[in-house]
Amino acid sequence: MLQTALHDWHTAAGARMVDFAGWHMPIQYSSIVEEHHAVRKQAGLFDIAHMGRIWFSGPDQISFLDHLLTNQVANMKLGQVRYSLLCREDGGILDDVLVYRFEDRTLLVVNGANRLKVVDWINQHKDGYDVEVDDATCSTFMLAIQGPQAEAILAPMVATKLSEIKYYYAVQTEVLGHSALVSRTGYTGEDGFEIIVDNEHGLELWTSLIEAKDDGTGESQVTACGLGCRDTLRLEAGMPLYGHEMDESMDPLTAGLRFAVKLKKDDFIGRDAVAAIDSKGNLPQRVGVELDGRRIAREGALLMLGDQQIGHISSGTFSPTFEKSIAMGYVDPASATVGTEVEVDIRGKRVSAKIVAIPFYKR
Repeated sequence: MLQTALHDWHTAAGARMVDFAGWHMPIQYSSIVEEHHAVRKQAGLFDIAHMGRIWFSGPDQISFLDHLLTNQVANMKLGQVRYSLLCREDGGILDDVLVYRFEDRTLLVVNGANRLKVVDWINQHKDGYDVEVDDATCSTFMLAIQGPQAEAILAPMVATKLSEIKYYYAVQTEVLGHSALVSRTGYTGEDGFEIIVDNEHGLELWTSLIEAKDDGTGESQVTACGLGCRDTLRLEAGMPLYGHEMDESMDPLTAGLRFAVKLKKDDFIGRDAVAAIDSKGNLPQRVGVELDGRRIAREGALLMLGDQQIGHISSGTFSPTFEKSIAMGYVDPASATVGTEVEVDIRGKRVSAKIVAIPFYKR
């Protein structure tokens, strides 16, 4: 398995380590619930170096990315970060990504489980484009600090004034005197930042944040968090996860990601297929589901209205913030109205539930 620059720190800290997309990653240190609450109330720190970091440069970098991606790249401002999708010719989603635009180069951050597939796809389609592609995943480190106190904790370490970085923007700056990319992005529903540095500076940055003390109490302000609470946090925030809310069998419109698809721009891979799906209409809709009781609706559980199957669950958990069972799923448009009473079939047993708006949580 691949290891991030913090692997030894995680094991020394007693983290529960698992194989995650070919990387040996921490799922939790204390408990998922404790780490979840730390992010919602204070600040949590995540090793996300398993995410792919692919740089593009050269005269055709923007036109090439506009050919690959469903969203528009050419009209992005310098420093802007934008959510997009990478599709097959038939409209199936290869990955959901973040694209960062800078003056001389562009960055694509992709899901760790899809990195090799995406790099291969990029190389298959770059003929005819004057572009250089550099997969910097294994030579760099990436972390996320998330929570209401994230800015105050990180600010003294960064050469740039963090308050001037807008949501979904990034700057190339210095952190602890080292070259770094800092973006106001995240996957938790909280304010926060994601930082990329060279591998050799990863441990210094991580430990400096972990050791940040509150001036009033002298106690640490930051909690090390594993990927377990990252999942409960993103689900409360209604954020889709590749492999659950989308995959290669699903198109962006069915996945409820129309905002990231620009059918009016110049041709992108999969455009005609997605446009044909759009013209048919009557697509399933991604919805929130709130269950009675504490049983968790796992991926694949059926959503029922009387004797009729109206959809299925894509992700489910017990929400630490609201102390109730929540889920996301897909239902027929006629059953997507907020307040609709439904049932979830959990291993042959029906559990009462209702359709609710997503996100469940807004800061």
